[in-house]
Amino acid sequence: MTQPRLQLEGITKRYPGVVANRDVSLTVLPGQTHAVLGENGAGKSTLMKIIYGAVKPDEGRVLFNGKEVRIRNPQEARALGISMVFQHFSLFDTITVAENVWLGQDKRLSLADVTKSITAKAAEYGLDIDPARPVHTLSVGEMQRVEIIRALLSQPQLLILDEPTSVLTPQAVEKLFVVLRKLASEGCSILYISHKLDEIRALCDACTVMRGGVVTGVCNPANETNASLSTLMIGAEPPKLTHREAHLGEPVLRVQSLHLARQDQFGVNLEDVSLQVRAGEVLGIAGVSGNGQRELLYALSGEDTRAAPGAILLGEADASKLHPGARRKLGLHFVPEERLGRGAVPTMGLAHNLLLTRREAIAFPGFAGGWINLHRLQNQAADIIARFNVKAHGPNAAARSLSGGNLQKFIVGREIDAKPKLLIVSQPTWGVDVGAAAQIRGEILALRDAGCAVLVFSDELEELFEVSDRLHVIARGRLSPSMSVREANVQKIGEWMSGLWNPLEVQDAQA
Repeated sequence: MTQPRLQLEGITKRYPGVVANRDVSLTVLPGQTHAVLGENGAGKSTLMKIIYGAVKPDEGRVLFNGKEVRIRNPQEARALGISMVFQHFSLFDTITVAENVWLGQDKRLSLADVTKSITAKAAEYGLDIDPARPVHTLSVGEMQRVEIIRALLSQPQLLILDEPTSVLTPQAVEKLFVVLRKLASEGCSILYISHKLDEIRALCDACTVMRGGVVTGVCNPANETNASLSTLMIGAEPPKLTHREAHLGEPVLRVQSLHLARQDQFGVNLEDVSLQVRAGEVLGIAGVSGNGQRELLYALSGEDTRAAPGAILLGEADASKLHPGARRKLGLHFVPEERLGRGAVPTMGLAHNLLLTRREAIAFPGFAGGWINLHRLQNQAADIIARFNVKAHGPNAAARSLSGGNLQKFIVGREIDAKPKLLIVSQPTWGVDVGAAAQIRGEILALRDAGCAVLVFSDELEELFEVSDRLHVIARGRLSPSMSVREANVQKIGEWMSGLWNPLEVQDAQA
């Protein structure tokens, strides 16, 4: 029999108040692409961190190539031949892409050598990135590209990928899969975490399913359907979305000939961006991360107030120069793509994180004459936790203690609970399981049906097709004509993501 590349035997990891992994066993063979599937909070990330040496198990054994190993830190994991791409990135903001990658490489290599390797790998895998850029200038999607390149440069025997395709176009996903299949054919084992069931069925030849920190099944995903995988993972099929005919109201957001020069040398200029979102509709913005999404989001949220007067209108009010608090008073609420840091303060409890975007409303139950009513604040947080099925240890749980998907549910719930006139949400279901994704998308559609205008930025075309009424594509800081979702298809949107559109090709739905 083939000796396993990796064996986990009886792995258990406890944290105060929760057992993240309980008696978990897992076997990965050489050249096998093995999926680990489970809903948010199922224990997948903890298990991967144990394999990578970032977390120490309380019980159990890890065997690599038939030998028991005690992996005390990621450096030892890399020395063994284990590389990992985290869902929450491990990059230093203040140094460049090349310097970040260099930190994990053989110290006999010069920075110039590493820079050349990054450029070559980026070209080979279609993951465009500039090695000289400081990490703090990158979008979330670009940071993920850096992590993927860094992992592949180490020529691993075992590659762990956590949601690796969330920022790639369909064409780039296909190219990445070609690379991963080639790696597997050469003997590299791949542990693949994704909530995209179609990807798992297309790429993986084994699947371990986890629920509540326990292994509940092992299967060959090629023999399963999306419905059966969902049932294994969450105990049921995700609810079907109901997308009713849009009943459009007045324009809530109008962007008119917005021009903004980039604020740093690695940013993107916004060129003549125009769009409008009406009450009762969802407008989707597709595009490869790093093509101006961040700049447009900052301009719309009020983090960048350089827009010319009259370029951004909320209702009839000129919001071009208003800061985020003033825009919230006009009914704009915003979900950023960065959960920790911009969406939530990591060390603060969930209840106090409500105050980040709700403190301007005097009628807000958490305030009374300038004093915080903690009891009411905690009750409101508890209501959001219950409504959005957030797995957390109560309203005082620190934001950083939640899994990525559960924190996303709370942040989205916080803004939806505000009953906005306009909701702008970036990557609404990035890294959440199929059940939670269906719930969030359903809430977005319910908000739209209640008369809210919704603007969704997402790198997932499937998501945009599910929730949007119209679509734009952003590429190199320019916005395509809008297209009805009924007229759109993956091939066309994929072409437009490269900037290949004819302004006369599509009748703008705003006309």
